[in-house]
Amino acid sequence: MQNNFILQVENITKKFGNLVAVNNVSLKVVQGEIVGLIGPNGAGKTTLFNVISGLFPPERGRVIFKGKDVTRIVPHVICKMGMSRTFQVTRAFASMSVEDAIRVGAYNRHTNKETLEIVNEVIQFCDLGKLRRRKCADLGLAALRRVELARALATEPDLLLLDEAGAGLNPSELGNLMDILKEVNREKGITLFVVEHVMQMVMGLCQRIFVLDAGELIATGAPGEISQNPRVIEAYLGKRAIR
Repeated sequence: MQNNFILQVENITKKFGNLVAVNNVSLKVVQGEIVGLIGPNGAGKTTLFNVISGLFPPERGRVIFKGKDVTRIVPHVICKMGMSRTFQVTRAFASMSVEDAIRVGAYNRHTNKETLEIVNEVIQFCDLGKLRRRKCADLGLAALRRVELARALATEPDLLLLDEAGAGLNPSELGNLMDILKEVNREKGITLFVVEHVMQMVMGLCQRIFVLDAGELIATGAPGEISQNPRVIEAYLGKRAIR
């Protein structure tokens, strides 16, 4: 990987009709780090994730993953290459058991005989052993977030995109999730790219943060720098907040 960048986003623009959702965004993620992507509602965060992971083709720009151009590659192939993601909505596998939902992730890169060991390992790692036979539809939000994380981990990613994984969790649940994510990064060596509104999670987890506003990248820096950046404060709170 050139310069140890696992992900390079180059001049990405994505439109929906006349709406420019992402406008000429460029950023780089170093292998092994934890980075965040924040911004007000409608800033273009999830749209950018959708472009990076192959769900949306951009009007302009390139996505480079592990040194390869994946801009026009479909999501399941990108996943096989080592990029996985979680989603804001956790209802997709509601009718499945926890074990079966996680097995779906493992199937992406392994045969049926190989999946059991992976599923067992991920269930233990995400503390889901007591829930493995339960239906996903019967679980609370915190458990569903861990199931979604486990499903993504079962694909054995090198880069994991996390979309609003902390949304709706209470402080205790959020702290538990953050501990798991730090362990994912430290023990498994997985690079984490986190879209998040919950500032406790962003500031406590990420080494660097990118900030989007109205589809444009307005700031990049360490959490302390971002929290004091006038453009970021204005984007979230309005101009009067920086007077």
